Amino acid sequence: MKKLAALVTLLVVCTTVPGAQGKRFITEQDLFKFTWIADPQISPDGATVAFVRVTVNEKENRYESSLFAVTSAGGDAPRRLTSGIRDTAPRWAPDGKRLAFVRAVEKDGKVQPPQIYVLAMDGGEARAVTDAAGGAGNPAWSPDGSQIAFTSAPKPEDPKPAPDHKSDVEVVTRAVYRANGNPGYVDNAHHTHIFTIPVPGSVPGSDTRLTPSQKQITDGEFDENGLQWAPDGATIYFTSTRVAEPYVDELGDEIYAVPAAGGAITKIAAIEGSIGNLSVSPDGKRLAFVGTLRGKPIRSYSQPDLWVTDATPGSAPKNLTANYDYDIAGGIGGDQAAPRGGGRKPIIWSADGNDLAVVSAAHGSSNLIHIKLDSGRISPLTDTKQEIAAYSAIPQGNKFAAIFSTQIRIGDIFFIDFTPHPPDPGHEHASDPRQLTHVNDELFNGIQQSEPEEINYKSFDGRNIQGWILKPPDFDPSKKYPLILEIHGGPHGAYGNVYTHEFQWMAAKGYVVLFTNPRGSTSYGQEFGNIIQYHYPGDDYKDLMAGVDEVLKKGYVDANRLGVTGGSGGGLLTNWTITQTQRFKAAVAQRDIADWYGFWFTADFTLFQPTWFRKAPWEDPQDFAARSPITHVANVTTPLMLVNGDADYRTPASDGGEMMFRALKYRKIPTVMVRFPRETHELSRSGEPWHRVERLQHIVGWMDQWLMGKKNAAYATQ
Repeated sequence: MKKLAALVTLLVVCTTVPGAQGKRFITEQDLFKFTWIADPQISPDGATVAFVRVTVNEKENRYESSLFAVTSAGGDAPRRLTSGIRDTAPRWAPDGKRLAFVRAVEKDGKVQPPQIYVLAMDGGEARAVTDAAGGAGNPAWSPDGSQIAFTSAPKPEDPKPAPDHKSDVEVVTRAVYRANGNPGYVDNAHHTHIFTIPVPGSVPGSDTRLTPSQKQITDGEFDENGLQWAPDGATIYFTSTRVAEPYVDELGDEIYAVPAAGGAITKIAAIEGSIGNLSVSPDGKRLAFVGTLRGKPIRSYSQPDLWVTDATPGSAPKNLTANYDYDIAGGIGGDQAAPRGGGRKPIIWSADGNDLAVVSAAHGSSNLIHIKLDSGRISPLTDTKQEIAAYSAIPQGNKFAAIFSTQIRIGDIFFIDFTPHPPDPGHEHASDPRQLTHVNDELFNGIQQSEPEEINYKSFDGRNIQGWILKPPDFDPSKKYPLILEIHGGPHGAYGNVYTHEFQWMAAKGYVVLFTNPRGSTSYGQEFGNIIQYHYPGDDYKDLMAGVDEVLKKGYVDANRLGVTGGSGGGLLTNWTITQTQRFKAAVAQRDIADWYGFWFTADFTLFQPTWFRKAPWEDPQDFAARSPITHVANVTTPLMLVNGDADYRTPASDGGEMMFRALKYRKIPTVMVRFPRETHELSRSGEPWHRVERLQHIVGWMDQWLMGKKNAAYATQ
């Protein structure tokens, strides 16, 4: 463990050399030069890692993703495997000789539904194996490598002749009819089902020239997800919520099985909550999954746990981490996860089926942990200040390829070998992680960055709060700096040891940046996360102010030049903060909420259960009003910028930025609203590249005007 921590610390030190000659500070437009890695997939023999490489095409204002491979031995530069610009989801065949992946091509200026392709690793062009009208995704090889199972939303042809006029009127019958990131309305007519398709050439003597036909395995009015083959290839397991309107009772996915040849669906197991990350044991007798109990009474925040159940109908799942107070399969929030390509955090079985490995988030970091099934003993496999964004393992479960990100590293692939450590075979030992990629080294070797300083402080009630201070790269302790308080969203999320371009850009512009994890944050246990239920915003705001006070004690921050910003739940808390105090001289509320009453009706998800509020708005209007920033808008004196995406259905601007803007304009408080066309709630993380850059420019531009005295004509009242 010490060697692992020391290596990553060494990488951090080597990446940033404060005061280094000839280095520049980071800029907002460096985002165009970033390279991201997603979905690392280690080959069955552990020799090669295939991954998704994502870059920005600045001219076309888009992200491009292709598949690359790198040897696990290290020392070799990654080589490009595919020529497409929308290639994702690499999946190795069991023999390691072929790679399935998902590709979307452009035809007549329009991106077509994605299809599954197969690439022979000994050479040749990739070949499409599906031609599904609804697109194909989530490829999974059968254990013998002869078939690929995948999901698709079939769109059957209308047997009736098409009328001259096709109506575009939508008849809405369900409370959830919009989904953030999904243009238009939720399609409740076509559902995602499981298909299989034979792979040409997989069986000796078969004709590789033939175009096979796909077979639909499931159908009906519900979606199937998370498909996993049984080791004998006879069964496919999946998760599904088989209720038309699950949000009424906050129902989640359950585990089902279907014969791989098709047939009746059988329910295997369920818990009083949601299920994900399904994983089948090597002998096929057990299933592991990440399960999140709703709680009795229902909670606002429920901590995810690791569960195991028998692979037989009606089995009773066992919670392996009931006494482990951290987030299984959890993560840490930043703005530089791969904007395309995704990443999996699977549950890994040991070869003998006696042990499990999975990622866990604790105290602002995420690391791999090891669980003994017989004793329930939990021990760390890695123990470093980092975020493990995605990983995979060989079938034996002892060799991993993982993406490590730190506060000053966007993310690279590392190879880790976990082997029994004598004399205690039950104690796992990690070899020194071997860094396989250096995708941003050339860029970052010429940039001077600061490494955040971790702080821990006491809040108003004695509760410990973790946070970080990021100083300008040329920090001088004898000077007084303006400060920007950053507030994370969720509200059940967490800042921590992962790269965040926004923070580094602000520091480079001369600001001290404070980011903390107030009560309600994840990675600190069930009680800490759920304590804000029915009290949000409230005491979490007090935690934030205690953090500002803690930094002011250090003497290098100017108390008269304080700014505050945050997105989503952090946007709500930004609005709340400036209604509760006048200490901040500038604020930027991003993707915010101003009126809980209206939000209850217009958000893309429902609050039908008493998770955040005990009753519906009309049943307890006083509670909704008391916790809504718009109620207290008469107290605001802080100049406010609102940042909103026009396609954001998660926090609709009509119940956030638009309300604050109109109210403050009426009150003649300096305020501007910056609107981003086409952007969803994911603007800061995966929005259009130029929009992400312009967002940073506007946030810092507003802070510069009110904290640095740099007037900006764009914000002048017309």
